Amino acid sequence: MTTLKKGDKAPEFSGKDQDGTTHTLSDYKGKKLVVFFYPKANTPGCTAEACDLRDNYERFQAANYALLGVSADSAKAQGKFRDKFSFPFPLIADEDKEVINAFGVWGPKKFMGKEYDGIHRTTFIINEEGIIDDVITDVKTKAHAAQILK
Repeated sequence: MTTLKKGDKAPEFSGKDQDGTTHTLSDYKGKKLVVFFYPKANTPGCTAEACDLRDNYERFQAANYALLGVSADSAKAQGKFRDKFSFPFPLIADEDKEVINAFGVWGPKKFMGKEYDGIHRTTFIINEEGIIDDVITDVKTKAHAAQILK
């Protein structure tokens, strides 16, 4: 599970978004980057989290933040999710889990007594030099922007 912590260098990553555009860590050099991992597009918690970030997007831009959502959904599912809720930020379709594994957010979970492997809802705040400034593991889906912009 999440082994990255505050002060660590963010992993070099490369992932394609809902439109097939590739995003890498170096694309965001000189900007603060919020990489938020969520279990599944179009589910209640993930929708609440992404909509809260969307509703506060201007605040993020004003503070020199870029946002990048990541899940193991297909590009088509990510595109539908983005279009349905008008997200102004890209959503990485990480079906092969390269980015998910690079950040260490894949692991055992429990839901209604059943154990399974899945994505742990985790957000990484990366500074302009590519260093992790914060790791949020206790994500408040309806108030996530406030957790990040505190």
